[in-house]
Formats: sequence, structure tokens, C-alpha cells
Amino acid sequence: MNRRKMLSLLGLSPALLAGSTLDASAKSKPVKIPGEAKISALNPKGTPPPIELIPMAPRLTTLDGKTIYLVSDGFPGADHFLNQISMWFKKNMPSVTTVYRLKAGALPDDDPKLWAEIKAKGNAVIMAIGH
Repeated sequence: MNRRKMLSLLGLSPALLAGSTLDASAKSKPVKIPGEAKISALNPKGTPPPIELIPMAPRLTTLDGKTIYLVSDGFPGADHFLNQISMWFKKNMPSVTTVYRLKAGALPDDDPKLWAEIKAKGNAVIMAIGH
């Protein structure tokens, strides 16, 4: 049998056949060339900004008599999904009011007018986010 094939089947490198006597753990010393300029470089990763922790919103003890906003980001089918949620609330929890709203812009875009309305009139939000 070919020694190379046998070593590769065992998961060993055929470089073992070369019989190298170099020690991989030996550390090489940097070579200094007289008159050569010193170069400084910055880390390309940079320094990330500190993470601001935002606490979770307080949880409601009950949904009775509350208003829940059903917000869609415009992803296809989200309106049908939120309509099903609204129908479930009407059937199973008639004291809960649901309000459907379509968010302006794409998912990462801000919609201050909608957020102000929800803060003023709503108690909870279910947001359908597509991908």
C-alpha cells in the first residue's frame, strides 16, 4: 500500500514522510534591520460603544378592559395573521379592544406618530414582524 494513502486514511499529514526536524514550539527572534522605520497600526475592529441596557416594560396583570394594538410592518400576510388574532380576542375575551395599525416605513424605520398614539391610548402591542 502507498504510504501516503495510508497516512491520509489515518488522518495524519503526508508531511510526516518528509522527516522535518523543525520544532514548531521553538520561538523565532525578530530580525532587526538597522535604519528601518518603525510602523504603528490601529486595530481595524475599533472600539464598540458601550451597551445601554433598557429594562423590560412592566407586565399587565390582566387583559380585561385593555386596548391591544396589533401593528404590522407591511410584510405580506401579516395583516391576515393579525386579523386572526383580533377575531380570537373578540370570541374569547370580548372585553379586550384590539386596534390594527400599519407601521410607516420598513421594520427598522421609526414611526413616532404611531408610538405616541400607542403610549396615549394603548396598554399592549402585538407586532407582526416579517423577514
